[in-house]
Amino acid sequence: MNETPAIETGTKTKAGFAAIVGAPNVGKSTLLNQFVGTKVSIVSPKVQTTRSRVLGICIVNQAQIIFIDTPGIFEPKRRLDRAMVAAAWGGAGDGDEVLLLVDADRGIDKNTHAIIKRLKKSGQKIILAINKIDLVKKPDLLNLTAELNASEVFSDIFMVSAEKGDGVKDLLAFLCDRMPTGPWLFPEDQISDMPGRLTAAEITREKLYLQLHQELPYAAAVETEGWQEKEDGSVRIDQVIYVERPTQKAIVLGKGGSRIKALGQASREELEVIFERRVHLFLFVKVREHWGDDPERYRDLGLNFNA
Repeated sequence: MNETPAIETGTKTKAGFAAIVGAPNVGKSTLLNQFVGTKVSIVSPKVQTTRSRVLGICIVNQAQIIFIDTPGIFEPKRRLDRAMVAAAWGGAGDGDEVLLLVDADRGIDKNTHAIIKRLKKSGQKIILAINKIDLVKKPDLLNLTAELNASEVFSDIFMVSAEKGDGVKDLLAFLCDRMPTGPWLFPEDQISDMPGRLTAAEITREKLYLQLHQELPYAAAVETEGWQEKEDGSVRIDQVIYVERPTQKAIVLGKGGSRIKALGQASREELEVIFERRVHLFLFVKVREHWGDDPERYRDLGLNFNA
C-alpha cells in the first residue's frame, strides 16, 4: 500500500494529518495498518484496545499523509475512559481531515450517534467511511448510507472492508489529494512515531488480549522496563504485565507457566518481524491494584491524567 517513488525536481510535495475516529471496535486500527502497509497499531477483539493516539505515516506519490489512530469514542465511566476519549477528540482536532469510520454491520449505535452529533456542532465537514461492507446485504448498506448522509455532516462517503482491503486504496488516494501543499514532516522511511519500547509493549498487550480476552479484564497494562542492545545485533527486552488482582496473575501465568510462555513466544515472533532482528523477550507479571489511577501510567501512555 505504501508507495515511495522518487520525487521529481520541481514537483510540489504535500503533507498533512488525517484523524481516524469512531466508536470502539469499528476497525480503526485495522484500517490504519492497511493504509501504512504494515502493523503500527494493535488489533484485538476486546473493545478499547487502542489507548493513546498512534501516528501511522504513509507516502503516495508526492503526498505524505500522517494518520492519527485514536481510541474509540464512547461514554466514559472511569478515569482511564475519560483520558482515552479526550485523546480521541484531541486527535480529531489535530487533523487536516477527519475520517469517521462506521461499522456497517453494527449500524448507527449510541456511540456513533453521539459522535455524529458532536461533529455536526463543530461545523466541520467530515469524510465518512463505512467499514465491514462484506458483512451486510446491499439493500441494508444502502439504507445505512442514506441514513448517515441525512445528517448532512459528511462531504464524501466511501465503502471499505479494512480487513480485506476492499476500497482502501481509493480512500487513501482521496485523502492524499486533500493534504495541503508543503514539505514532508517525517523521513520517507519512517512509518510511525511510536518508540521501539512502546511498540514492543503494545505488541505484547495485543497478544495478551488475543489469548485471554475472555478471561482477563480490560484493566491490564504492559510496560517495557528494559531494553539492552546486544553485540550480535539482537536485543533483550524485559517487560512487566500489570494486573489488578492475584487471581488475574494466575490466569496470565497459566498452569506451570504455560500461558505466559505461549504469550512470550507469540510476541517475540512478531517483534522479530517488526524489528528485523533477533529478540530475547522476558516477561514478568506483577499485581498493582488500581493501576488505572496511577498518574505515571498515564504519562507513559501519553494520556492526560486529569482529563
